[in-house]
Amino acid sequence: MHSSTLALIEFFLLILLVLTFWGSNVASAEKPDQDYFGMSIEDLMNIEVTSASKKSQKISETAAAVFVITQEDIRRSGVTSIPEALRMVPGIQVAKIDASKWAITSRGFNGFFANKLLVLIDGRSVYTPLFSGAFWDVQDYPLQDLDRIEVIRGPGATMWGANAVNGVINIITKKAKDTQGTLVEAGFGSEERGFGTIRHGGNHKEDLHYRFYAKYFTRDEGVYASGDDAHDDWRVLRGGFRMDYEPKNGDSLTVQGDIYNGDVGETAIVAAPPPDFIRSITDDVKIAGGNLLFKWRRSFSENSEITLQTYYDRTERDDPMIEEDRDTIDMDFQHQFSLSPCNNIVWGLAYRYTRDDIKNTFTLTYDPDSRHDDLISAFFQDEIIIDDYQIRLTLGSKFEYNNYTGFEIQPNVRLLYKPHDRHSIWTAVSRAVRTPSPSEHELRINLEVLPGPPVVFVSTFGDNDFDSEELLAFELGYRVMATDSLSLDLATFYNDYNNLRTLEPKTLFLETTPALPHLVMPFFVENKMEGHTYGVELAADWRYSDRLSFKFAYSYLRIQLHPDGDSGDPISETAEGDSPHHQVSLRSSVNITRNLDWDLWARYVDNLTRQDIGSYVSLDARIAWRPRNNLELTLVGQNLLDPQRPEFDQDTFLDVAISEVERSVYGKITWQF
Repeated sequence: MHSSTLALIEFFLLILLVLTFWGSNVASAEKPDQDYFGMSIEDLMNIEVTSASKKSQKISETAAAVFVITQEDIRRSGVTSIPEALRMVPGIQVAKIDASKWAITSRGFNGFFANKLLVLIDGRSVYTPLFSGAFWDVQDYPLQDLDRIEVIRGPGATMWGANAVNGVINIITKKAKDTQGTLVEAGFGSEERGFGTIRHGGNHKEDLHYRFYAKYFTRDEGVYASGDDAHDDWRVLRGGFRMDYEPKNGDSLTVQGDIYNGDVGETAIVAAPPPDFIRSITDDVKIAGGNLLFKWRRSFSENSEITLQTYYDRTERDDPMIEEDRDTIDMDFQHQFSLSPCNNIVWGLAYRYTRDDIKNTFTLTYDPDSRHDDLISAFFQDEIIIDDYQIRLTLGSKFEYNNYTGFEIQPNVRLLYKPHDRHSIWTAVSRAVRTPSPSEHELRINLEVLPGPPVVFVSTFGDNDFDSEELLAFELGYRVMATDSLSLDLATFYNDYNNLRTLEPKTLFLETTPALPHLVMPFFVENKMEGHTYGVELAADWRYSDRLSFKFAYSYLRIQLHPDGDSGDPISETAEGDSPHHQVSLRSSVNITRNLDWDLWARYVDNLTRQDIGSYVSLDARIAWRPRNNLELTLVGQNLLDPQRPEFDQDTFLDVAISEVERSVYGKITWQF
């Protein structure tokens, strides 16, 4: 066994032994008179999720690889952003590119432009159709107002449609009635240079609740490998509201919205026309946007309800490499009903309209520079309960029409078997597609300008013949509540991909603009690669005592890609090395006294072979003291084992100056009244 592996095992064992000894002594010294960890193991197994089937369903009865990050997980982890919280989830790869850019994916194919993971906030899609991914620097919210983050690893296309290929992340905020009163939070630190949130919730009679919030943060820049400061500091101001109206007639109405504005530092190394050939651009990316969502639900009975949701979303991004303004309107109707106690049907219709306006640069050029797209979809899913609720068979499919590939069908079959109340075995077979984006049909990227003579532009081009990437996924999972204090959740998968994107070299041609006459070495986007991935994901929750708990996560991933025989792509196959084979997470939470908490979070991330980034072990620590029930003082240390480290190299299509993650500490005060 390698020395690094032995060191890793010894490190985790040391933490486990020390905390177990301390926690057991503390617990025996003072008998608690309340449940310090909120929910029991049984309660956690019975958390109801909605992302897997678009209806409320217990985790133990869900035939999918589901992980829920609870509000308590977020609070006790000490994280300050949603991407950091996602590090808790087995099977999710999270890496920082610079202080504000993240590479986040599920089950492989990671990168800044990761395009096989659908991200939602309260059911509102926040991915950009520009490249079928998410800009994580604008996906923010007061963390205290998050009810939970539901993460589905594996295809969610039957419910959510194209681009929910390898997973779905649904960030769900609390109802307004759960955030009554006033909350004030403020803090500062070495990297978190200053942040604050103010939120107020109130009500009108018993059926109308509301809240308003404002949040601001400024974060320090990262550092280069040399130790010099990078120009990637960032700051964002945002605000929003939510109103929930719940009369006693079975209706409910939610209206919510957010608005934000900020600056994100960036250094990009880009190709330039002669005589420069290459240029380093250091500037601030201007980000702004807002959204407004309406959701109406009418319940006819316990087994019958309809939901109508519509939202408008506006995003503006002024980047030195490209400027994009986008407007999106989405309407979604859903009906859930039961034909019998053993049969439950969910079906729905949806329409989405999106329009963009792009300001081209020498580096990135869209032709046309403005377009609109329509997405029309319908889904149907039937859950059949067999043998006195021991077997649940789910059949369903999504039907979509898009402007790029036309009609797409994405079916799945799921089976869950409960031989005992404490045991669940499930399996699934699913088809999902990742439909093309404007970047793959209409974008030209000038990657490099070679001085010559003759001068040569190395450029990639979109192709209108580019088709959808396809996935056929096979999954098998097992959940068990082994004891009243220990639960285990195991998921395995095998994914078979076809029509994956490649960059194919073509014949050189002469071009006379935008500079002096020059040759172009073109690479066109095509579907000339297949591949498969397989892996194992394990999550365990152990309540050692009333005051001490452990949460463990492990994931193993293997990716194998195979270009077609006639492919000349020189780089796409190397994506095998952009995701770690092994990831380990161990969180411990100790309630030292009734008003003093202590938490540790240790993580191991395997090396990224293509990027020559080594494996690392990270340790975060948090201590929180509540002198009064409504006042909490928190001190958090992050990345304590290394002064700095890299986590991810630049994407193939994005040559930004990457920075390294630094050791940091911050303190904050939270007051509720």
